[in-house]
Amino acid sequence: MAEIKKMHALIEKYQLKGQVRWIAAQTDRYRYIADTKGAFVQPALYEAFGLTVIEAMNCGLPTFATNQGGLAEIIVDGVSGFHIDPNNDDESSSKIADFFEKCKTDSRYWNRMSQDGLKRIYEWLSAVMMRRFTAATTASAIAMDDA
Repeated sequence: MAEIKKMHALIEKYQLKGQVRWIAAQTDRYRYIADTKGAFVQPALYEAFGLTVIEAMNCGLPTFATNQGGLAEIIVDGVSGFHIDPNNDDESSSKIADFFEKCKTDSRYWNRMSQDGLKRIYEWLSAVMMRRFTAATTASAIAMDDA
């Protein structure tokens, strides 16, 4: 609740009233996309971290994302999702179309990509968290030695 109050204060401070639209959680959207065997596409030119991609993969949606920045590290192309080149529309659209064609011919393909995406995101996030824990522990130990 405090965060919402902060947002309203910022809107007032920067005179953005009427320019910001609050959208409620769209919990039914994922169910529709999953039930219709859809996918998530994130064609940004560059994305350092890519929270939307992590969220999509964590929901089990087969994911197509830029081959630039942090997303290239998260997705294993063709295994846990797909890299697309945001500068090459034809190649990217072909990759997406090929995915849906393969889903038509192999009824288990969408589920495999969904499960492999989930597996990858859990592995990747676990590795990230382990690196952060190790770095924090090391920094703490160094600080204790310096004291």
